[in-house]
Amino acid sequence: MTDPVAALYDTAFHAGLRPDPLLTVSEWADRYRMLSQTASAEPGRWRTERTPYLREIMDSLSPTSGVEKVVFMKGAQVGGTEAGNNWIGYVIDQAPGPMLVVLPTVEMGKRWSKGRFAPLIDETPAIRAKVKDPRSRDAGNTVQSKEFPGGIIVITGANSAVGLRSMPVRYLFMDEIDGYPGDADGEGDPVSLAVQRTATFARRKILAVSTPTVSGLSRIEKEFQASDQRFYFVPCPVCGHEQILKWAQLRWQDNDPRTVRYHCEACDNPVPNHAKSQLLAGGIWRATAAGDGKTRGYHLSSLYSPVGWFSWEDAVRAFLKAKDDEALLKVWVNTTLGETWVEKGEAPDWQRLYERREAYAICEIPAGAVVLTAGADVQKDRIEVEIVAWGKGKESWSVDYQVLAGDPAQGAVWLELATLIGTPYRHPSGVDLPVAMLAIDSGYATQAVYDWVRRQPPGRVMAVKGMERAMAPLGSPSTVDVALGGKRLRRGVKVWPVGVGLIKSELYQWLQLAPDEQGFPPGYCHFPRYEAEYFKQLTAEQLVTKVVKGYPKREWQKLRERNEALDCRIYARAAAIALGMDRWNEARWEALTKQLIPVSERPTAAVSESPIANTPNRPRVTRSRWMS
Repeated sequence: MTDPVAALYDTAFHAGLRPDPLLTVSEWADRYRMLSQTASAEPGRWRTERTPYLREIMDSLSPTSGVEKVVFMKGAQVGGTEAGNNWIGYVIDQAPGPMLVVLPTVEMGKRWSKGRFAPLIDETPAIRAKVKDPRSRDAGNTVQSKEFPGGIIVITGANSAVGLRSMPVRYLFMDEIDGYPGDADGEGDPVSLAVQRTATFARRKILAVSTPTVSGLSRIEKEFQASDQRFYFVPCPVCGHEQILKWAQLRWQDNDPRTVRYHCEACDNPVPNHAKSQLLAGGIWRATAAGDGKTRGYHLSSLYSPVGWFSWEDAVRAFLKAKDDEALLKVWVNTTLGETWVEKGEAPDWQRLYERREAYAICEIPAGAVVLTAGADVQKDRIEVEIVAWGKGKESWSVDYQVLAGDPAQGAVWLELATLIGTPYRHPSGVDLPVAMLAIDSGYATQAVYDWVRRQPPGRVMAVKGMERAMAPLGSPSTVDVALGGKRLRRGVKVWPVGVGLIKSELYQWLQLAPDEQGFPPGYCHFPRYEAEYFKQLTAEQLVTKVVKGYPKREWQKLRERNEALDCRIYARAAAIALGMDRWNEARWEALTKQLIPVSERPTAAVSESPIANTPNRPRVTRSRWMS
């Protein structure tokens, strides 16, 4: 009996002996590719003239090109994935052979197959009849495998070592490689495993596409730096000077994105967004490095996105929204500029912070603050708590730091904590401010933390769990339904994942800020006259790069043993995020400031909808743990 797999490879081998097709990938796409209404914003026939910068990228994947590997480091909305889809259609129709398509996970591969690949086949007559009908009994057409005359396409995820070593392939398409895990089932780097599948083919073709992530960790950045590093130069419509579109040349007036123009770096001529089509049509790719002769690398930001897709106004609008939020700004740099984000993980100098302490009194709120949050770190013999005041632009003041001695397994220390956060602080206006939100770490004495949190007033306390590799500063909560002693509860406490790595990077950036002529910049951190130990703990960690199984990995590493002050500040920041502070606009800040006017001086009495409220000023501890 004939082995069907051997027969398939025999067919593919003989197909590889045929003469090369006359069409290039871009020519094939212009002639045959049809875009689906369900998978494309511009359904109908593909037109490379809409994205002329993709022509050379696609044609480098043609058999007539001597290029072996194509690297595309890009921003969003530039058509990178569709260029890869055009190549897939071309392989099925013109240059059949075994192909492997790798997405970050198996599940993402399945979604891509259903949402992008299936419409490609259904809407393109040139290949529809060549891929077997999935409804037939012996289809050869499943979600993860598509057979066609002379070849097969297998779709897998970078998290599956089995999928990555399933078969030798002539063609390899790796999409969003910066989303790949560092290790595939303990067998090593998934990119290396996938590339090894092409080793037996002399005329192999490899395409790696991705938006970048963090500098030093980004796979696409590493691949691009090893290439000839091509950039798309476009001519100025006035002076003809050829240049790369750069963010620094976009200018607008009065924070109005509608006024944005691109200014030529040679003649300063302002170019409107609708003239972008002319710029793109006259563009040319130029290599800026030697490379190895077989690898071409292309970099393209979203500033090149065609008219009607992503405008310069869109880019400015997104920037203005993200510029004061490090997490949002990181996404903007990655997806709009197509550049890696450089994490600011170097520990600030604790002595410099100690020397710039200010004269405001501990336990008193400075005039610029409008809301209080707290962060608590639970240890085996104590609970440490910092109270932080926040003002407009995320300017912050450390108000108080307390160490509550006691075993968390006993009730006394929890009573102290409840008293501490339940006692308001006096604002210079005379209004008493309560702690609006406390975030308490649940990593130690977990069940005791949950039990205490359940007993607190709703909306004032949140249990948190630090997550180093979280993609957001504050994630969605999960519900815990087991109380102290193992008893199940119907309504459990919510535990919020905190992206401690992201918040540490943000904090360290803020700690490096200095006042300027206009005063204190957004995010500036003020401190009273705490002892030196507080500042040593606040700067006790540093972001370092380690190589694990051949892949670089960034992680926070302790410089000093004690870091409770850093943890408390991180949780206080998480509490501020939970309150919604990052989304407050000018009107919201103004409303909160008005709440600080004493009731007797307000025009009308109203029920406050803010986290600020007038509450009795009860006696409280006046000596902070870190008071000099």
